[in-house]
Amino acid sequence: MITRLILAASFVLALAAGAFAQEPVYNDLPGAGKKCWIRGTLYFTYKFDKTPKLGTAILKIQLFDKTGARVTTLNISGASDMPSMRGAHDSGEVPFKLNKKGDYLLPVNVVMPGEWEVKLVFLKGKEPVYRGRVAFKV
Repeated sequence: MITRLILAASFVLALAAGAFAQEPVYNDLPGAGKKCWIRGTLYFTYKFDKTPKLGTAILKIQLFDKTGARVTTLNISGASDMPSMRGAHDSGEVPFKLNKKGDYLLPVNVVMPGEWEVKLVFLKGKEPVYRGRVAFKV
């Protein structure tokens, strides 16, 4: 009886501490250059400045409204990592920088061959409005 109470209390404490919190869902994105819709009102395209290989590649995102006009009202952050070695090469969440053309830019450091991903979070103010995942292989 006491053992059950201790286990139940441990479970409740673990829940309260967030030990069972789920990771947000990231949408797998289609190929580079294809439209990715955000809530039916905005869309973006993405591409790397060059084929990713060892070293740094720049991920570029262009954001548009329904009419095709450029939009720069959202904040975007990205985190790169290797899914097979989760955390070993994690960049942490890094904000994209806006250039003069209105392109969102993020340097992605590829330190070894294998499967890589960049998890994207689009924010309106502090509220996430879209999460996406760019997967690529080096």
